[in-house]
Amino acid sequence: MAEPDAVQRHRFYEDMLALLLGTLLAALGLTLYTHAMLAVGGVAGVSLLLSYASGYGFGPIFFVINLPFYILAIHRMGWPFTLRTFAAVALVSLFSRLTPMWISFEYLDPIYAAVSGGGLIGIGLLILFRHRAGLGGLNILAVYLQDRGLVRAGYFQLGVDLAILVAACFVLPLDKVALSLIGAVVINLILAINHRPGRYVGMS
Repeated sequence: MAEPDAVQRHRFYEDMLALLLGTLLAALGLTLYTHAMLAVGGVAGVSLLLSYASGYGFGPIFFVINLPFYILAIHRMGWPFTLRTFAAVALVSLFSRLTPMWISFEYLDPIYAAVSGGGLIGIGLLILFRHRAGLGGLNILAVYLQDRGLVRAGYFQLGVDLAILVAACFVLPLDKVALSLIGAVVINLILAINHRPGRYVGMS
């Protein structure tokens, strides 16, 4: 029986390209959500709700809320993961501000925004996870728990996302919350199916 291939480390430029592409996709998905007034899970979801309620931009709120979670990242995941995650959060904060300047919508169907936006966010997260980065906050905790074999990242985030969507009921109309639930399922199915032990052996 043939021996499995040895785990190969990602090169530096591969990690940098992954950070760029993953954050661009996530920021585009969040732009669809913002335009359609939908919610999403994780710290991004909390940031969106605060943005809707306060009128402040998503990017600065997202960046600031993530700051305390880096303490967990340093102690539990190490400096390389923390620095990549800090860079990813900073890029999403920046791109979420720039993307509406690069693309505009004459009409955006909310159902399309929920499914496609969720898909873009999920794929962006998948790319980041596979290069040992995240989007801060609960992503840090999700990756930590999966690495310890306690729960898959997608399933953990799904439970937390549902709690955030309950909170969204106090900020958004119920039809928007229902569509946000569809988006949360799309995001976390992508992670649950594709990001699990043994499915991808590259590492950073």
